[in-house]
Amino acid sequence: MDYVYNKEVNIPVGKVKVEGELIIPQKANGIVVFSHGSGSSRLSPRNQMVARYLHEHHFGTLLFDLLTPEEDRHYHNRFDIDLLTKRLAGATEWLGALPAAKKSRIGYFGASTGAASALKAAAILPGNISAVVSRGGRPDLAMGSLPMVEAPVLLIVGELDHDVLQLNRLAYDRLVCEKKIEIIPGATHLFEEQGAMDKVAASAAAWFEKYLQPAAVHQ
Repeated sequence: MDYVYNKEVNIPVGKVKVEGELIIPQKANGIVVFSHGSGSSRLSPRNQMVARYLHEHHFGTLLFDLLTPEEDRHYHNRFDIDLLTKRLAGATEWLGALPAAKKSRIGYFGASTGAASALKAAAILPGNISAVVSRGGRPDLAMGSLPMVEAPVLLIVGELDHDVLQLNRLAYDRLVCEKKIEIIPGATHLFEEQGAMDKVAASAAAWFEKYLQPAAVHQ
């Protein structure tokens, strides 16, 4: 596959810079920015697997570390949703100013606590974010922002992830945008069961294919 952009990047967000990886295939339908969960990084094997699947379906991806190495040493930062939201919004603004990405629709893929920051960032960037997908997410940690989210939201949850499934159902009721819950049969929180992550990737790609089409195609 040919790429317009395939580089390691340093993204200025506030007073720091964070490391990331930006990959944009030729004729990309849009770009998906990943917001990983607590204790994870841009190297998360599950998010990397989803990113590769999206590349095959002609989407660009930006995976980046929401925290610097020093910040990540302080455990409480991993759960500072407001800080993570600011980092995600800052990276989104940086991406939008990049010539290679200027005409692309942008979506978010959030995992675990990263889903909360994705939803909060979507709420404060109305019109800039065209779709949000949550994988095993904690949208309940962004409950106050959910009514302000305008982008279509897909919540993917494992059938056996009982507590998180209940929290997603509560969050679903607070969303007033176009929305859907997809339950992966037999899957637990990390979707480690055979074929579970394949289903996650396929569902996410289908959601982005529906909502990240170029403006001339999007209905």
